[in-house]
Amino acid sequence: MVHTVAVIGAGPSGLASVKACLDEGMVPTCFESSDDMGGLWKFKEVSEPNRASIYRSLTINISKEMMCYSDFPIPADYPNYMHHSKILKYFRMYAEHFKLLKHIRFQTSVKSVRQRPDFSRTGQWEVVTENRDGQEERQVFDAVICCSGHYTYPNLPLKDFPGIETFEGKYFHSWDYKGPEDMYGKRVVVIGIGNSGGDIAVEGSRVAEQVYLSTRRGAWVIRQVSDNGLPVDMKYNTRFVHILIQLLPMRFFNWYGEKMLNAMYDHTMYALKPRHRFFSQIPVINDDLPFKILSGAVIIKPNVKEVRGSTVVFDDGSTVEKVDTIVFATGYNYGFPYLPNNVMYKSGHRVGLYKHVFPPNMEHPTLAVVGFIHALGAIMPQAEMQARWVARIFRGQKKLPSNQEMIKAVEKDTKNIEKNYIVSKLTPLQVDFVSYMDDIAGEIGARPSLLWLFITDYSLFKRVLWGPVTAYQYRLMGPGKWEGARRAIFTQFDRMYEPLKTRQAVGQETSALGRLVKLSVTVMAGAAAAYYVHVRYPGAFCTMLSGFGPQTV
Repeated sequence: MVHTVAVIGAGPSGLASVKACLDEGMVPTCFESSDDMGGLWKFKEVSEPNRASIYRSLTINISKEMMCYSDFPIPADYPNYMHHSKILKYFRMYAEHFKLLKHIRFQTSVKSVRQRPDFSRTGQWEVVTENRDGQEERQVFDAVICCSGHYTYPNLPLKDFPGIETFEGKYFHSWDYKGPEDMYGKRVVVIGIGNSGGDIAVEGSRVAEQVYLSTRRGAWVIRQVSDNGLPVDMKYNTRFVHILIQLLPMRFFNWYGEKMLNAMYDHTMYALKPRHRFFSQIPVINDDLPFKILSGAVIIKPNVKEVRGSTVVFDDGSTVEKVDTIVFATGYNYGFPYLPNNVMYKSGHRVGLYKHVFPPNMEHPTLAVVGFIHALGAIMPQAEMQARWVARIFRGQKKLPSNQEMIKAVEKDTKNIEKNYIVSKLTPLQVDFVSYMDDIAGEIGARPSLLWLFITDYSLFKRVLWGPVTAYQYRLMGPGKWEGARRAIFTQFDRMYEPLKTRQAVGQETSALGRLVKLSVTVMAGAAAAYYVHVRYPGAFCTMLSGFGPQTV
């Protein structure tokens, strides 16, 4: 049974891990290399080596009700999409409320984590740290949780861009970007159309002479503001939609999602249409990018073929001359430099972790990775769910399968990821948000039972089925049950509306749940009917659609 735990990193995953350990009666010590908590969300004017970095204007693209921890709602008056400064304040409130600060050692870097000579008997680890004065310390822990993230080591693939050494302007990775001050009146090429690349292109276009956004494969672009002004994740990330996804073929949801996006702006016309289907890769979330393309402030270009002095040549043979700045929004490498090379199991392009948490080849399950995951959803509730499971395993309340079974599950998971998603050595971590949360919650007995809620609490059942899958649902039952979870679910739309009540408007009051149910039923029923007609009578469907506009069907 584990008693002492080393937690590496005091970002959102580290904070959740410290709390989960305390909840299970263990003694955590969290090592944080910087002078503050928050990890990625702690903004600094100058990027620091081996640390995540964000830009000055960054606002999260996940709404507050979908990103908060399961037993600590974000204040009602906070905006639905929060600036990084608000997120950091929330983390401080969380840490103070649950008394986590006394367990964090700031300005202390972890240099190495090694198995003790008697590891086969004890499962213990020796952790070597260095404080701000350069003094090293060695400590023994029963278990270790790695929460160092995967936005730390910028990937700058200069060898893929011949002639970059001849470039006469300035080039840098998005990791170094803080704001558009150096782009005034400049001609800028941004390489990469992920969320960072899209944000930088949009922000830079407000001051630059011209911005070109180069993409190798294109992207599906969705809005944060959905129908009726609801945050898009609160409308579509529901358990009802998730059940439909399990029942209907994925090709239907790809078809329907792409139809909806193209109804807002035709991705082919905007030069955005990617080679992959909608659910094969996490989309770009950006409300401003389509307008910037429409207004000519941002011009979409194919992949960069080569650089010739101040001229950039693209794969289609087109060129842009007199380029002043190139921004590489080309993703991140990841690693665990403090761990021995033989600790992590490799599976294909990725680090092979059982359910993205436990190395499957360890003699004792006393090492875990939390927050090393990527989904269309916030990391906070996912990392918290992982941490709750890890704490139960460490404490001996739950057991892992045999190493052989875990390795088999990891290899199967790798094949599924490669089959269902666009993956590379930089992005081998993608999962479905609801499925993954339910899976890990099932490991600890905290997954909400729809049947039980239907029988015992029909009002709550409706909100769990039709409403957004907020983290509160995983505190309704099982270990870690929180008495405030039911109320948090009933009031989640109240907190969504609260920051919008800045002026008394005239109009009928309709319940948020009622509107959401009506929208969900109407949209999904219409989509299912349309798909049926499309499959059963393709000719009639095309004829019908041809009357709605000049586009070719």
